[in-house]
Amino acid sequence: MSVHKPFSTQFKRITTHRLFEMKQKGEKIAMLTGYDYSMAQMLDGAGIDIILVGDSASNVMAGNETTVPMSLDHMIYHASSVVKAVQRALVVVDMPFGTYQGNSRKALSSAIRVMKESGAHSVKMEGGSEIIDSVERVLSAGVPVMGHLGLTPQSIYKFGTYTVRAREEEEAEKLIEDAILLEKAGCFGIVLEKIPAKLATKVAQTVQIPIIGIGAGNGVDGQVLVIHDMLGITKAFSPRFLRRYADLDGIMTEAVQNYIQDVKSSDFPNEDECY
Repeated sequence: MSVHKPFSTQFKRITTHRLFEMKQKGEKIAMLTGYDYSMAQMLDGAGIDIILVGDSASNVMAGNETTVPMSLDHMIYHASSVVKAVQRALVVVDMPFGTYQGNSRKALSSAIRVMKESGAHSVKMEGGSEIIDSVERVLSAGVPVMGHLGLTPQSIYKFGTYTVRAREEEEAEKLIEDAILLEKAGCFGIVLEKIPAKLATKVAQTVQIPIIGIGAGNGVDGQVLVIHDMLGITKAFSPRFLRRYADLDGIMTEAVQNYIQDVKSSDFPNEDECY
């Protein structure tokens, strides 16, 4: 039986350059979402490489159906909470819908706000050639940018479905072209979401920057999952690519029920728990 040893916090801080080195050495990159101080502190202490302050907070924290409602102020709030807890991991913040599409000046001002007000290390933007002007302008200010291709949740109303993207040859070729375009622009990495594994592997082999997959197979340079999904806090979302490492919904529900029972029976607090 394998034994998981606690991670040493003495390891050097993860930077965009360190991620590039990890890809060159064939060392996989582990990435999870985080939205608050307590969770980020746990993730960082466990040794996660990247914490993504995802606009998926719209779903798992705010209860919205899509990521579209998230505002820049929302993202800055969550990001600043995460940054306060982090000593080692690279913190990437999703640029929310409407803060960079079609307006590179707005993209720059939005990215600068994220960096200055939250203290985060980088931002993530969804899209390829459609947003390249915004990507280049943000990069020109010295803000590190991670790309995101394949299934782009902010465009859900355009696509109308969360099904696998880039199955057809034309869309697959465009995805590869967009990945090369983002690399040439200066992005330090790209997330590929819900695309065929063979295509994701080809992209990872084509570009020099790290490729992080979610529902994109194991031929990429790392993986990302939403923390609430991975820990079994959420139950309604069960895509094929999701592996649940715990059942915290069950554990927490039982704990709350035990607390309720102890309070109602006057078992809590007992004499040792009183002053």
